[in-house]
Amino acid sequence: MSSVSEAHYAKPGTFAEAKDGWHGYVDWENAPDKRAYASKILNSNEFVEPPEFQLVPLPKTNPILIGWRFKQYHEALGLKYIVDRSWAIFQEEKSDMIVVLDFPLNAETRRPNLLADKITDNRHHFIRNHGGIPEINPDRFELEFGGLVKNPTKITLAELKDPERFPQAEVTVTLQCSGTRRIEQMMQYPGDGDELINAPWGMTGTAVYRGVPLKKVLKAACGGVLPDCNHLEFLGADTYVKKGQLYNYAVSVPLRKVRGNEEVLLAWEMNGKPLPKSHGYIGARSCKWLYRVNALPEPSLGPVQQQEYLYYTAQIGKQNAKFSNGFSIQQMPVSSAIIFPQDKDVVIHSGKVTLRGWSYSGGGNWVERVEVSSDGGSVWYAVDQDDMTEKHYHAWRLWKIDLPVDAEGWLEFCVRTWDSSNNTEPTFVRSAWKIKVYSVNKSRPATADRLRELERRGVDFNPITRPLEFALESEQDYAAAMKKHPREPKD
Repeated sequence: MSSVSEAHYAKPGTFAEAKDGWHGYVDWENAPDKRAYASKILNSNEFVEPPEFQLVPLPKTNPILIGWRFKQYHEALGLKYIVDRSWAIFQEEKSDMIVVLDFPLNAETRRPNLLADKITDNRHHFIRNHGGIPEINPDRFELEFGGLVKNPTKITLAELKDPERFPQAEVTVTLQCSGTRRIEQMMQYPGDGDELINAPWGMTGTAVYRGVPLKKVLKAACGGVLPDCNHLEFLGADTYVKKGQLYNYAVSVPLRKVRGNEEVLLAWEMNGKPLPKSHGYIGARSCKWLYRVNALPEPSLGPVQQQEYLYYTAQIGKQNAKFSNGFSIQQMPVSSAIIFPQDKDVVIHSGKVTLRGWSYSGGGNWVERVEVSSDGGSVWYAVDQDDMTEKHYHAWRLWKIDLPVDAEGWLEFCVRTWDSSNNTEPTFVRSAWKIKVYSVNKSRPATADRLRELERRGVDFNPITRPLEFALESEQDYAAAMKKHPREPKD
């Protein structure tokens, strides 16, 4: 990590925590002078460039990438303790994760743990953070409601959890980072990213969340919203840096989504346990460490909402992208993945190859059908419903199929999903999950003979790139084959 002149650093404590019992929470939204001073500090220093990870091979380390730049931001602001405590919380709460970026902490589930059960264990559920992890004392927690609500108010966690005041609900939900499977795209189509590294993550996981429907709280505690309200903004207690400016994390959803849907929860429980610190304390649109809900006439102007998580066409890129020529990601599209086997695996089989994976669709559309192909998408086989987990409005289905495969050599396996609204995935690159697998069909006599020979010699077939150290055929067998089928005509 390159050094930054400490002459331009803030002293620890310059940017004090905003509330007693809210460790790591700095209020940037209501302190313009403090915010301007912090921005001046950041802009008076030089920080390391984000690491290159698209045009060069990814490090084979864990963590894969180090967030030097964001660590330096926090150190310059006297907030290094947030970096240190965030890593300690991760080590306390998680195990056996692939750390894609160590700060802000972004970690994904290993493949065996991903498919171990329909519900992802809390210790293995992915983390996607944009800042450090605040620690909030539950006895000190309060959630503010403001903006275009009829009665602005504050509610404690104990009040929210009181079933006499607010009806509770449980929802099974699959969460995805909108950059899930970004690594496949980057391997073929590198592009400019953001200073908060658009790293090659593949983050998805499913949990049962318990909480209170947001629409019920708005009505019972605030008397509803005013007529000009069209959007609800959620503010999180983590610190976010964007182009030298300081923010608290902020996103919004249309009011109609909350009004028509009791599954939008203020959640405090995950898989029957208190929400882990690394997953926030209360969440909506997955805004973690939620401390305020604002009723607004327009979408949030926070950078995460206004400047990020946008869909562009293939003709839009570094040369011409604007915030206004993309549209906001609110619901996830149909997606699916082959988790096993993995790309470039060698599979020795007897005419059937077992594939396992997940399929998902957003917006309350459930997975209806999963199809797989071993020839790049010409012939498709449907996964039997008995080999898929049960349906949920907001969750994935795990699946398994023994796919008939006669051909040998390199084959292209792919999967596509159909949801309840008849949406599916394009077959070709950029959208579909495809892997190349080397097929070895031991139901073929010649292949079976070779495998027996390898076993007799104590030689492993893998890796496919290692040449065999013995002759592929005896001189007698070769001579007999050439006598039967000469390579050249006799006359």
